[in-house]
Amino acid sequence: MLPPVETDEEWDAVVPDETIMRPGVEDLCARLGLGRAPLTRFPDGSQPVYAVGDEHVLKLFPGAAAQDGIAEGRVLSHLQGLLPVPTPRVHDAGPYENGWQYVLMSRLRGESLAGAWDRVPRADRERLVAEIGEALAVLHTVDPAPLTDVLGPGDWGAFVDRQIAGAVAQQSGHELSAAWLEQIPEFLASVPLPRTPRPALLHTEVMRQHFLVDPDGPRLTGLFDFEPAMIGDRAYDFVGVGLFVTRGDPHLLARLTKSYGAVFDPAELLAYTLLHVYSNLPWYLRELGAPADGTLESLAESWFGTA
Repeated sequence: MLPPVETDEEWDAVVPDETIMRPGVEDLCARLGLGRAPLTRFPDGSQPVYAVGDEHVLKLFPGAAAQDGIAEGRVLSHLQGLLPVPTPRVHDAGPYENGWQYVLMSRLRGESLAGAWDRVPRADRERLVAEIGEALAVLHTVDPAPLTDVLGPGDWGAFVDRQIAGAVAQQSGHELSAAWLEQIPEFLASVPLPRTPRPALLHTEVMRQHFLVDPDGPRLTGLFDFEPAMIGDRAYDFVGVGLFVTRGDPHLLARLTKSYGAVFDPAELLAYTLLHVYSNLPWYLRELGAPADGTLESLAESWFGTA
């Protein structure tokens, strides 16, 4: 049995500690009829995730994140078989003990695109980003209405306004320099973000780390981690695309958006970058660099421009 985890302090004490986690995971697997399968914990991820034998993955959500577990199970079930890239098939999902939720899903094949990227030839990278564009195009046409009871934010315009109001404080909390901070209010005021967009089902963290690729050829074999999914403006999903897939490469972003079927204003995408729930501009600047003139307008072109 797993102990309650409702606070950050409890998370730090319980979730990283396998002497606490593993007995509870073994108990849950036994209840699910998988008690004889070997368990291997994945090293990455915001929540504890285990390979259960060769065919299953068990993802657990403590009470503090229980709603995320409910949402991920519902989203994966809703998407089953709809995308051109495989997503995990849900075998079981529900409550465990002490507020914990779980999702038992199929194990996707392939290796992490993030780990494989440096070995992928340029032409194959272009094919892979085109596949990502195709997958996003389909994802954004899936009807999100059956998920409105488990996915936020509900009122997109109110969400945007809240994020704008807190944007400077959020980046200041990450120790963004004053030279960048002072530009944020005027920049956001200059970008006309939609308040009532056509609702789209959003992954929200489209990044190489969440795709699997066939090690024998340039083909995507999986897209996973729908825990932070939302319903809102489709452009919001291109924050992760520009930062973590194409990473400021205008030719790759052009190939991806051509496959997707739409191009977005770089200023709009940088605005959503600043408003993203998990936005951390100092980290992105360290990863991708900044143009010499140090302006947000130039930064938008540098990270989200196409060639």
